Amino acid sequence: MQAHIVTLPGDYIGPEIVAQAVKVLEKVAAKYGHSFAFEEYALGGASIDRYGVPLTDETLAKCNAADAVLMGSVGGPKWDGVEPARRPEKGLLALRKGMQVFANLRPCTIHPQLAAACPLRPDIVAQPIDVMILRELTGDIYFGKRWRSEDRKAATDEMAYSEMEVERLARIGFEMAMKRRKKLCSVDKANVLECSRLWRETVARLAKEYPEVEVTYMYVDNAAMQLILRPAQFDVMITGNLFGDILSDESAAIAGSLGMMPSASLGSGTRGLYEPIHGSAPDIAGRDIANPLGTILSGALLLRHSLGLEAEAAAIERAVSQVLDEGYRTGDIFSEGCTRVGCTQMGDLVAERI
Repeated sequence: MQAHIVTLPGDYIGPEIVAQAVKVLEKVAAKYGHSFAFEEYALGGASIDRYGVPLTDETLAKCNAADAVLMGSVGGPKWDGVEPARRPEKGLLALRKGMQVFANLRPCTIHPQLAAACPLRPDIVAQPIDVMILRELTGDIYFGKRWRSEDRKAATDEMAYSEMEVERLARIGFEMAMKRRKKLCSVDKANVLECSRLWRETVARLAKEYPEVEVTYMYVDNAAMQLILRPAQFDVMITGNLFGDILSDESAAIAGSLGMMPSASLGSGTRGLYEPIHGSAPDIAGRDIANPLGTILSGALLLRHSLGLEAEAAAIERAVSQVLDEGYRTGDIFSEGCTRVGCTQMGDLVAERI
């Protein structure tokens, strides 16, 4: 297979971790007889420094012409003084919207080798935890109308959803549930928010098309508590942009480190945007100590969802598991008795085991 992959390294540790994921993908291509062409562009702060805007029209066009996009992380204190409309994060939101990716997949599993890093009780961690959080990406309060008073002492952000936006996200959730354990939990705040009432009504209507799927509904505050008390009860969780942002970061704590968490953002086609869920970590940038495994595992999702290469995706996941079995750890997941390695060495170790 030939594939064109755009990389957006981003800011601070972004270039370090993306380089390791590319290294692993190149090893996969060589091992399995594929040809992956990588093309790099600036996003976020790096794009502001170079072009004055966090996302250029050319970069967006290149992303939409690619088979898949692999991204690092954007933002950081260097650009805190930039006007809100030009902040690095605006580039990411514009990229998601411009690529028409609306479903963010954030898998939460506990690698058995890292069980000690999970803050939950051993009896909770001993249960099989495999949660897929499906977060809507292009609606909600992040894209709603906003207002600030002239005296800067009052502000409004509008939460807005349409039935179409809810349905297209929920349908992906139901299809995923059918391929997994046939359980779907829809998370909202329907006791308070009109948006959530629309969300719940739409999911309930769509559920009639999937009678094999067990559907439950949970308020977001209870869902946050249940993720800690009994995470093994969940299979697929679907929710809006704001709630999904918070819940998926909470799930990362269950997994032991944000550095271990991959994500995939998908639309109606196969082209997707793949990135770890952690930030740009300015405090450790340039020191070769960042954890690249979340980005490497995002590369596995890229192979699976955009290129349809299941065996190759599984090869990356096995290689990561093998490296952890052998006791290699970056600083964020390090524990006594393990071997501490840096970002580049961790990438090398995973690539060698493909």
